[in-house]
Amino acid sequence: MKHAILAFRLFCLTVLAAPVVATADVISDWNNKAVETGVKLKLPGYPLGRILATMHVAMFDAINAIEPRYTPYHTRWTAAPGASREAAAAAAAHYVLAKMFPDQTSELDAYYQTTLAVVPDGEGKTQGIQIGETVAAEMVALRAQDGADAPNTYRPSTTSGRYVPTAFPVATSWNKVTPFVLKSGSQFRPRAPYSLKSTQWAKDYNEIKAVGAKKSATRTAEQTETARFWEFTGPGTYNPVLQQVAVSKKLGLLDNARLFALFAMATADVTIATFDAKFAYAFWRPVTAIRNGDNDGNDATVRDAGWDTLIPTPMHPEYPCLHCSSSNAAAAVLRAFFGDEVGEFSLKSPTAPGVTHRFTRLSDYTSEVQNARVYAGVHYRNSTAAGSDLGRKVGEYVVQHALQPLGTASSR
Repeated sequence: MKHAILAFRLFCLTVLAAPVVATADVISDWNNKAVETGVKLKLPGYPLGRILATMHVAMFDAINAIEPRYTPYHTRWTAAPGASREAAAAAAAHYVLAKMFPDQTSELDAYYQTTLAVVPDGEGKTQGIQIGETVAAEMVALRAQDGADAPNTYRPSTTSGRYVPTAFPVATSWNKVTPFVLKSGSQFRPRAPYSLKSTQWAKDYNEIKAVGAKKSATRTAEQTETARFWEFTGPGTYNPVLQQVAVSKKLGLLDNARLFALFAMATADVTIATFDAKFAYAFWRPVTAIRNGDNDGNDATVRDAGWDTLIPTPMHPEYPCLHCSSSNAAAAVLRAFFGDEVGEFSLKSPTAPGVTHRFTRLSDYTSEVQNARVYAGVHYRNSTAAGSDLGRKVGEYVVQHALQPLGTASSR
């Protein structure tokens, strides 16, 4: 629970931490509003990712109904000639968020009126609103029974009468949520972690034991900063990348809506896929392994009874790395559109106040995330590689199988 509260507090700083980016269009505006609302409500990253995907798919399908150049996500809609694309997108976003955040209706209504005010009154505006709300209503209905509300039924492992810590892991049922594009959460499940008797296990164990310790004698100041910077997790770590790249590329409204929808679906689906693997394998975290280093059957691993991590250990199984899978899914979508060199983008983090990290290549961004989780003491090197591979596969699959140009063969 302590870690969950910390995560909530950190996530609430997302808007303050992200670089100020001039919005490009109604898509970016509502993306920011959705994140801002999730922050305000202290919503964890994985349910917020689902809401962002639902909203962006609705916005895309609404605009695509007016300007049909791509296969729709679910239903091929036909909009009245002359319907406003901006009104359709705003109406779709407002409808989804009002349903997902019912306690925020008045604030969302006010923002909606502000975004609609730039659209000239008339039949086109009315028709745009109509198609936007119609499409959004279908998307909300489609996600209503996706399993996101399933209760936490995690069963602690113990014997009768023996105490175990009573804080349950988070997201224990998120692996069962229906993906947006993947056929199932297990579609790209990575192979099982290595044997504890292997030389690779010993190598990873000893690396993180040395560099990831709270009082490490080998971790450099730069590595410590990197670990602290990426202690922050969730959409606040990859959504700003999308925002900055999208603004710099100046896509048209429909193409921007498609980019945001694919990005949101990939980052939502990779979370489902990662939790699928995490709870399938239930691999132990470094702090557990190192304090039990005499019980793994490997003579090359030595127990340290007082070992602790640099940052708090996340409350879910270790393998694979979720931070790594999320960043790589995000990068895979952007790379499919623009390549690895996307121009400079910068990131800030509430867990490293006053620090700005700048990148021009997506591969440098994802590599830093991988290293950071080892430096922080929460993920083995093998897990960061497995998470990164999973993220790339999910991101590439989403781009190749959803919202394709008309006439392109695709199946989900």
